[in-house]
Amino acid sequence: MEIPKRYAPAESEKKWIAYWEDKKVNKFILKSQKPVYSIDTPPPYASADHLHVGHGMHYSQFEFIARYKKMRGFNVFFPMGYDDNGLPTERYVEKKHKVDKSKITRKDFIKLCLEETEKTGKTYHDLFSDLGFSIDWDLLYHTIGDRAMKTSQRSFLTLFKNKRLEHIDQPTMWCTTCQTTIAQAELSNVDLKSHFSDIKFGSVDGQDLIISTTRPEMIPACVALFHHPDDKRYSKLKGKTAKVPLFNYEVPILSDESVDLEKGTGLMMVCTFGDKEDVEKWKKYELPMRVVFTENGYMNELAGKYAGMKSKDARKEILQDLKHAELIVAQKDIVHAVNVHERCDTEIEFMKKKQWQIKVLDMKEELMKLADDINWYPEHMKVRYVHWVKNLQWNWGISRQRYYGVPFPVWYCEECGEVLLPAEKDLPVDPREETYKGKCKCGSQKIIPEMDVMDTWMTSSNTPDINAAWKKELGAEFLPMSLRPQAHDIIRTWAFYTIVKSYFEREDIPWKDIMISGHGQDPLGQKMSKSKGNFVVAQDMIKKYSADAFRFWAATATLGEDLPFQEKDLVTGQKLVTKLFNASKFALMHLEDQDPKEQAFVGKMEAFDEWLLSKLNTLIRDATAYFDKYEYSRSRHMTDNFFWLTLCDNYLELVKDRFYNPEARGLTARKSGQFALREALGAVLKLYAPIMPFITEEIYSWKFAGEEEKDSIHNSDWPTFDEGLIKPEIEKSGDCAVAVLAEVRKYKSQEQLSMKAELSKVTITSKEDISGFLGDLKAATSAKEIELKKGDELKVEIKK
Repeated sequence: MEIPKRYAPAESEKKWIAYWEDKKVNKFILKSQKPVYSIDTPPPYASADHLHVGHGMHYSQFEFIARYKKMRGFNVFFPMGYDDNGLPTERYVEKKHKVDKSKITRKDFIKLCLEETEKTGKTYHDLFSDLGFSIDWDLLYHTIGDRAMKTSQRSFLTLFKNKRLEHIDQPTMWCTTCQTTIAQAELSNVDLKSHFSDIKFGSVDGQDLIISTTRPEMIPACVALFHHPDDKRYSKLKGKTAKVPLFNYEVPILSDESVDLEKGTGLMMVCTFGDKEDVEKWKKYELPMRVVFTENGYMNELAGKYAGMKSKDARKEILQDLKHAELIVAQKDIVHAVNVHERCDTEIEFMKKKQWQIKVLDMKEELMKLADDINWYPEHMKVRYVHWVKNLQWNWGISRQRYYGVPFPVWYCEECGEVLLPAEKDLPVDPREETYKGKCKCGSQKIIPEMDVMDTWMTSSNTPDINAAWKKELGAEFLPMSLRPQAHDIIRTWAFYTIVKSYFEREDIPWKDIMISGHGQDPLGQKMSKSKGNFVVAQDMIKKYSADAFRFWAATATLGEDLPFQEKDLVTGQKLVTKLFNASKFALMHLEDQDPKEQAFVGKMEAFDEWLLSKLNTLIRDATAYFDKYEYSRSRHMTDNFFWLTLCDNYLELVKDRFYNPEARGLTARKSGQFALREALGAVLKLYAPIMPFITEEIYSWKFAGEEEKDSIHNSDWPTFDEGLIKPEIEKSGDCAVAVLAEVRKYKSQEQLSMKAELSKVTITSKEDISGFLGDLKAATSAKEIELKKGDELKVEIKK
């Protein structure tokens, strides 16, 4: 193949993308004899017009693994899915189209969602294709598609059968912006400024009772006051009542051992509902319910004159009225952690709602033990999972009062409340659109559908099962899958929920390995967003520097750690691509007359060639070990050092004379160098191939593809190391010779001499035996004479 004079990344990338598609290089082969390596690819949310560099970084990092495993001889199952159902997509559509789902028909809203998910799917497809991802697009799935819907509904039926589901009607966390119930995993903690107010409640005997609160808007929701039974300050109040300020109704004064004697005044106001403690005491003592909020966050009629206000506005007004009534004893400004919904940053409330939940609290020990059956990379990420499970306080609520999601396969008998389920063979079903086939066992035909949809995690936690639909074609067991790659922030959601589902449904782990990555951030380490003005579009960087340069930057991140975006790193990647191109052109020019049938060098190998092959085999051994542990960044770093320093800066400079003047050193010396150079260049290309697929494919096609009879470097064999070629003593001597060359270069630079300037004599004192390196060293230094002396420290004396 003709070698181009210059490398044009845009043209080359377009060429190889088309070539890989035409040759089906990335195709997953059914009925292959190769072992399957399956990747549980994260299905991205269909909620973006443009994708920033962090998106490209995250997906690139496990794409490196897909290419590596393919070269290691695996039949790689690398699908793509789009998580295009549920709240993330709905919120995106509401924001983009400025619509309120409560003021639009379900049909019209779903139509908008479907239109946007199709657009976003193309956005991801274009980015991933531009980056050269080895995804088999024939394995594409959508979490709103029939296959995923069927899998998710089958999961529901299985969990119901296994008694891991319960239908409850109790207070649960509620987002007034998204107008839906949410799960504990969807909460974030944010520090907010507030006022900590000591407020007077009255008692029947005239004693002032002081309550400390940051939420005075909850006062009209108060249903009881509590103190600790050992608190002598309030022992006389047992069985009596208190009067709620401003609203002037009475509530009981009760005692409970959970009340903290040291917190505030020792009195606790219980409302319906401010937090989990309120919910627990409401249930335990069968207290009345006074919910003062509407579903969209406005005060209702129980709030009296404050009805119709947003809760924060009511907070201000109530505080003002308390001050005017001289009911505030003390007040201080504070900053405290508040639970907000991660999707919209709205402070959560509690609403009593019917919902389905998966019972996990009674299985926390078993779920923590499962972590030990999975290989975590990096290992310390397992602690995050265990910590999350250990501190769980709620079962997993899976009902969402939204439109765009997988419907529950549930109907109810209106007469007796019986839960009615379809047969598995009838899945998928949509009870909102379909009538129940049959009647209730009580004889009633008054059947109503479940109108809620499933939490999006209820479906995405089934991705191993969605992918396992291929196991029949494989003719082999598919689960557990080989790898789950994901970011660290969703260990508490995607990882946890998938483990829960797998254990409750199959009593097994979902995957053998889990690879946890970080996030791409702006240069200051902040999350990228358009509103902050720090959003760097991934494809803009690809066009400017090339896909390989972008992927090079993505491989900079240490596994599990966030990576601030630095454009200079892409410049470094761009320089590497250029250097690979030019160094390979130089090398292949001197390999044109090499017989490709010579699989091994016969004869006495030159010392510098042994030195190169020793370092090369050490590199292959260590880089392979790092890739096996998903530490692609360390593999790349080692390969960078070998290519730039060992191969280009030193070896090629040292052996040039053998290639340009074969008569002076003999044909055997030249063949020795050709063999070592070919081995090194071929291995370097393959070590870089998972990270920089385009430039390596380009160079591989010039010579190696024909010789190895492979249609692509990505279908070629990963290099293997030969322990017999690793020679520490040769490396020590060669390193010493390289140090001598560095001293000579330094001398010529200081003396303002050309690097080709002839030297009359170089005297070398060293404890290493470098006599075997003198031929190449003499030519590289242009020294007429080299004298060797023994000594403990390296010393180089030069005469012009």
